[in-house]
Amino acid sequence: MERKTGLRVVITGASKGIGKAVAEQFAATGAELFICSRGEASLYKTVEELQGRYPGCIVHARPADLSKEDEAIAFGQWCLSHGVPDIVVNNAGLFEPGSVYSEPDGQLESQLQVNLLSAYHLTRTLLPGMMERKSGHIFNMCSIASLNAYANGGAYSISKFALYGFSKNLREEMKPHGIKVTAVHPGAVMSDSWGNFDNSSKRIMEAADIAALILAASRLSVQACVEDIVIRPQLGDL
Repeated sequence: MERKTGLRVVITGASKGIGKAVAEQFAATGAELFICSRGEASLYKTVEELQGRYPGCIVHARPADLSKEDEAIAFGQWCLSHGVPDIVVNNAGLFEPGSVYSEPDGQLESQLQVNLLSAYHLTRTLLPGMMERKSGHIFNMCSIASLNAYANGGAYSISKFALYGFSKNLREEMKPHGIKVTAVHPGAVMSDSWGNFDNSSKRIMEAADIAALILAASRLSVQACVEDIVIRPQLGDL
């Protein structure tokens, strides 16, 4: 039987893909989860699945569109009403392909709102309590696209570079406050972004691979911080 951690863990975009896999990893430890997603039906289905598989965990859920500043702040305040979180996983995000010269007007703004500002506003809401307590760990779901530009990346890659910049700055700011910050850079992962991709050949990674590394990084001693997690498919990027 898994040891209960008693940790409070906030996970955004938790109804599918990497976010759901992260929720499963922490639920298995008996953590108390605070999860959100834009889709209400899929969110509460996830709650039902988690509590059915891991009866030792407690799952709180609230639908929220974190690309909207007021909803990101409201979600953070709702989490704080249950106590200051120990771990925050800023996973909410969206991939929209395109090129700078041809993508639709407004795509950069929308990508920044969901991929950067969601994490920015939620983190700013949660930080004061974590800083007062002088502990915590924030994971920001960046991307290989945060490290290397590629064709058809456009506004998505720009937004992920910006999220990595946010992570790097936050890491420096939080050192004296006892709060760890980790940027996670996955390559291709089997998720909704890949649609009906045939992964029978195991060409791209599973969401559980990323979640396992986040859980492992969260369990290190207080004097150790994994600043970057870079993980790619065994055969390299597609």
